[in-house]
Amino acid sequence: MALDTRLVLPDYGDACVCNVATALLDDPDHLPSWFPSAAVGADQVVMLVVDGLGWNQLQERLSIATTMAAMQGVAITTVAPTTTATGLTSLATGAPPGEHGVVGYRIAIGRDILNVLRWTTSRGDARDSIDPRSIGLLEPFGSQRPPVVNRAEVEFSGFTEAHLRGTRHVGYRMPSTLNAEVVRLLRSGEPFIYAYYDGIDKVAHEYGLGDHYAAELQAIDMMIAALIAALPKNAALVVTADHGQVEVGDNMVRLHPEVQSCVDFQSGEGRFRWLHAYPGSAPELLETAGRHHGDVAWVLSREQVVSDGWFGPKVVPEALARLGDVAVVAREPVAFEDPADTGPFQLIGRHGSMTADEVLVPLLVARG
Repeated sequence: MALDTRLVLPDYGDACVCNVATALLDDPDHLPSWFPSAAVGADQVVMLVVDGLGWNQLQERLSIATTMAAMQGVAITTVAPTTTATGLTSLATGAPPGEHGVVGYRIAIGRDILNVLRWTTSRGDARDSIDPRSIGLLEPFGSQRPPVVNRAEVEFSGFTEAHLRGTRHVGYRMPSTLNAEVVRLLRSGEPFIYAYYDGIDKVAHEYGLGDHYAAELQAIDMMIAALIAALPKNAALVVTADHGQVEVGDNMVRLHPEVQSCVDFQSGEGRFRWLHAYPGSAPELLETAGRHHGDVAWVLSREQVVSDGWFGPKVVPEALARLGDVAVVAREPVAFEDPADTGPFQLIGRHGSMTADEVLVPLLVARG
């Protein structure tokens, strides 16, 4: 299926991931009109976040995801950029990125680039030098402290402290033990349980959207079927995600030398790259980036991105300071190179941009 190259912005005031947990916690008897009705009035709710499960990718594969196909479901939007660090923080805090401050996967803290998921800079581990509470500006889940079923190894990570501090961490090692922990918490009477699974995002990054992706989707569907079968009467399972995926492969774009001559350093990621200009070079950078890369990307100034509401209706000063001067946001299935942005393998599936394949995510509900 060809990539839909239209710009899709988050619906922050309505059907958006930042409003899902808030709606369930505030008044489960009176959910917004866009929320699947099966969740209304549930005595217990499990909110399962499946990292990287896009609405469009799911719709194309409903024949192999029969459990999810049978659930009540709608498409909602995630946030900008469409990346894990930002999306998960909005899911937990109930706020747009401009308010919670985690405005990307690699964000500028002064001249340092903080990899939010690894909590590292070019100098290595940043847990002592960059306080996670100074990056994630808001407390998760309001004043409540729900159990969070998450991978055991991330309990003490900087990112966990930034977006899930104060919650009750319940670690799991394998997908089967995720289910076991959720069922145990349901039986203990917990009214709201947040669970997170990252398998399909990892598979898409390494293998793309082919057979391996389909196999992982089928495994997730079986995991969800088991959770539904274990739901007590009048409990609900709510499934959503932080972003979708685009298959990019080796379609990498190197910044044109004329653009690069204006760039001091970069932040962000391949499909939502922030260019930080040398002093006084921002207008020239915007013009040259648009001229050389506007055929495959939306190229905008920081001021336009903010005024157009990409990060929400309000952008606090701390968040604004973490943005670059020019955003280069891939419209076609390409990614922009940055020699400083590396990993253990080449990413085949990517996300970050604002196409429908990346922005639209499912909101699915089943009732016990």
